[in-house]
Amino acid sequence: MHSLDSSLCPMIFATLVSFFLTLSHSLTLQSDIEALQALKLSVDPNMIPPSSYLTTWDFSVDPCDNIGPKFLGILCSSPSNNSKSRITTLELDGAGYDGFLPPRIGTLTELTSLDLSRNRFRGPLPDALKNLNKLTRLSLSGNFFTGGIWTWIYRLKKVERIDLSENCLSGRIPARISKLRRLTQLSLSKNGFSERIPNIYALQKLQILDLDSNMLIGSLPKLPPRLRTLRLSHNKLTGHITSLVNLDHLISVDVSDNWFTGPINRGVLALPRLSHFNVSFNQFTKMEVNNYFGSGSRLRTLDAQRNHLRGHLPVKLVNFERLEVINLAHNQFTGQIPMAYGQRLGRPWRTLFLDYNFLSGRIPPEFGPVAVRIRGSLANNCLSCPLRIPLCRGQQRHASACHGVTDG
Repeated sequence: MHSLDSSLCPMIFATLVSFFLTLSHSLTLQSDIEALQALKLSVDPNMIPPSSYLTTWDFSVDPCDNIGPKFLGILCSSPSNNSKSRITTLELDGAGYDGFLPPRIGTLTELTSLDLSRNRFRGPLPDALKNLNKLTRLSLSGNFFTGGIWTWIYRLKKVERIDLSENCLSGRIPARISKLRRLTQLSLSKNGFSERIPNIYALQKLQILDLDSNMLIGSLPKLPPRLRTLRLSHNKLTGHITSLVNLDHLISVDVSDNWFTGPINRGVLALPRLSHFNVSFNQFTKMEVNNYFGSGSRLRTLDAQRNHLRGHLPVKLVNFERLEVINLAHNQFTGQIPMAYGQRLGRPWRTLFLDYNFLSGRIPPEFGPVAVRIRGSLANNCLSCPLRIPLCRGQQRHASACHGVTDG
């Protein structure tokens, strides 16, 4: 055994003293530093690009003393008296980091914003997230997180925006999410959530609800009155949508690709702020258009294709003065195309799809000269539709399929 060179002892002693002095004089609370270290260690080092935020995390210096070129994505609080600085913002770049979210993340109890979106984080979301009770913004979208959210999400009482979309989350949406009374945006789309949508009427500040592309079932619950955007497409929801008539702030509604039935209620189409309305790929049987409200409507897009809509085309659609895009294809409409439709082509209608119905008779004369500027189709009906007119291109139904269809 060789003895340690005595000349090295002062150097080792000085290094240790310097290390402990650094700890004692660091601006950042040690548990916050350890949480950042745990997060970086949880990421595959081969998946940290040279120009990414995590490359700048150099733990030989203090995180809150070196914000700027080092520790990108981190913001800290300003310490008062002899208190330590705390991490208040953790927002990584979307660099494709491949890793998991360590439980130690729950020790960052002063965080107000956590954003790890557009990466490749995976595994379950740790229950320790419930400790981040000062969060106002949580965005983990575009990753591969798995498991449920019911054990922790309701504890984030100050959160205003939650975006967990585009992950592999599953299970039910917990009813206790209605305790998040400050919530303005809830995005859980493109996951595997199932069961019913809970009663979230108590979320009185909620403006954006995006639950599309899940496996949700059942009918619509009573929804918060301030909703502006409602996205429920690509689920297995059933029942009627009549309850939407009470949501006067709605601007955009997409409930496409579900199993909704009954009428498309006239009160919904008459909502004062509604601009985009997509009810396609459902089982609606009737479209009700109010005789009065259309003139003041803001509706620009109406997509009701691939339903079971019957009867004549709603002539009162011409009263919707801002309507530009109409798709009523693949339904069971009969009778003639209203003459008033011709007056709206290009003024302002720029898209009109009426194909795959059972419409009959002659088309309005305006469909000829202006139709070159219109996207759409009248194919696969029972119309007298000259092929020289662009909207008429494509075959009409065989006479046997039009038997009994009248122009009335």
